[in-house]
Amino acid sequence: MSDPSETFATPRVAAGALFLDETGRILLVHPTYKDTWDIPGGYVERGESPAAACRREIAEELGLDREPVALLSVDWAPSDREGDKLLFVFDCGQLGDDAERIRLADDELDRWEWVAVADLESFVIPRLARRLRTTAQDGPRYLEHGEAVVQVGR
Repeated sequence: MSDPSETFATPRVAAGALFLDETGRILLVHPTYKDTWDIPGGYVERGESPAAACRREIAEELGLDREPVALLSVDWAPSDREGDKLLFVFDCGQLGDDAERIRLADDELDRWEWVAVADLESFVIPRLARRLRTTAQDGPRYLEHGEAVVQVGR
């Protein structure tokens, strides 16, 4: 019998927060360690659920205590450099007045901005643009490389 560690997937798991404003724009943050923008979030730690990681990352990166409201998408997004990845995107509600209380983690982020869905390609990598566009417009989905494969719950 073969060693399961040789055949079973052991993906990296990440969780991100999707915040929309009243006009449908998406909150993006700019990490200090890369040239493109992203949504708030990060990798799930050992023994932590994706929803808990999302909440933790919002607190660490934005200084806000926000609990995910709903799961919007799961994206299978393998990378040549990092291997298999599963990326969870959670609806974290509208920020409203909370946006004024955002306090960025200086060691990770240097700015944030509301971005229209039509302008995503100017800010994020193509796969993330596809993921965010599909997630923001079509609701719960299972994705592969940011492309909708299965609609969830229907």
